Amino acid sequence: MSNAQHWIARKGQPLQGSLTIPGDKSVSHRSVMFAALADGTSHIEGFLEGEDTRATARIFSQLGVRIETPSPSQRIVHGVGIDGLQAPSAALDCGNAGTGMRLLAGLLAGQSFDCTLIGDESLSGRPMRRVTGPLSQMGAKIDTQDDGTPPLHVQGGQALHGIAFTSPVASAQIKSAVLLAGLYARGETSVVEPHPTRDYTERMLSAFGVQIEFSPGKARLRGGQRLRATNIAVPADFSSAAFFLVAASIIPGSELRLKQVGLNPRRTGLLHALRLMGADITEENPAEQGGEPVADLVVRYAPLKGARIPEALVPDMIDEFPALFVAAAAADGKTVVSGAAELRVKESDRLAAMATGLRALGMQVDETEDGATLHGGTRLGSGTIESHGDHRIAMAFAIAGQISDGEVRINDIANVATSFPDFDGLARSAGFNLSDHR
Repeated sequence: MSNAQHWIARKGQPLQGSLTIPGDKSVSHRSVMFAALADGTSHIEGFLEGEDTRATARIFSQLGVRIETPSPSQRIVHGVGIDGLQAPSAALDCGNAGTGMRLLAGLLAGQSFDCTLIGDESLSGRPMRRVTGPLSQMGAKIDTQDDGTPPLHVQGGQALHGIAFTSPVASAQIKSAVLLAGLYARGETSVVEPHPTRDYTERMLSAFGVQIEFSPGKARLRGGQRLRATNIAVPADFSSAAFFLVAASIIPGSELRLKQVGLNPRRTGLLHALRLMGADITEENPAEQGGEPVADLVVRYAPLKGARIPEALVPDMIDEFPALFVAAAAADGKTVVSGAAELRVKESDRLAAMATGLRALGMQVDETEDGATLHGGTRLGSGTIESHGDHRIAMAFAIAGQISDGEVRINDIANVATSFPDFDGLARSAGFNLSDHR
């Protein structure tokens, strides 16, 4: 990313070529965390060089873990064992990473020392009681602001005990925080979810030698287990690939190959939703990386039709809704989304931000408490978009600009670097008309 403060997006070329998408953010966070807790040295390939994931690596350096960077996207982590972390001398800054902060809350709840987790302005407004609540049931002591937002002050020296937790919310972050605290707890810890969520934590703990039982919507482990160092190959991030899947689906004449994208079945709801709308996306060269299924995704332009998005897909595409809303703008007819209230507590209120932005470009959007009805098929015009510092809102409207009849200005884009460094460069190489402005 340059130091651009806003983008100007205009109608571009058909998207062509073969793209390598940066490493998966969720897997990158966890690979550093679990390698730090393991006995022995782990090698990580494909690590996402984003601000969020680098923040997590910096935090573990503050906690006494030696981490080497032999070249970009590589990390060598010299694990200190499950009980080897050291007290930090300053607050631990998670930047914009909600995943980092929530997982760290669970991991740090069982340490012998006190610490404080802080974040940027966006993260400092996000709800944390959904994590600190179940952790307190396990015996953790974590203080928040009066409204339940960061900073988190984690008190060390607490004796944790396992719990059988039934989560009221389908959230992989909540589940992961409880399971990580469970590693430090006496007895067994289990989590049951209202809908199955991403199982990155379960898959990777298993790869690090932890005995953990899991199936869609359920997971359990016993405390006191040690992790064994292993080597991790991080797959390409599906959430980042999503912007190019949508763009190539709606820009006439496009054909893109996205190489070796992670296809965790709890992550790929957008694939099902786009296919329901008529998208032409095929999977080639299937393989496995770091315990995760991967494949090349080949996407060709196809006329889309509006659809009712099944609520069962919502937990598996929660980060992809900004891109889906742009697909809905290009589709013929109405697209109806419900059961997505979780979008209101992401980096921004994504439902409100997307509805407001699409209306600014001339589209009719009827917003509801937990979703929206999007009236597609109207040609988009010029407008100014406020991304509210939300990287996914900014990238979604970069796509919208490619099918608009005018100029789309997208403000407050610095946070794109948190998850997708050089998105703009990669997008331009594929055919986007996207220019940086200060």
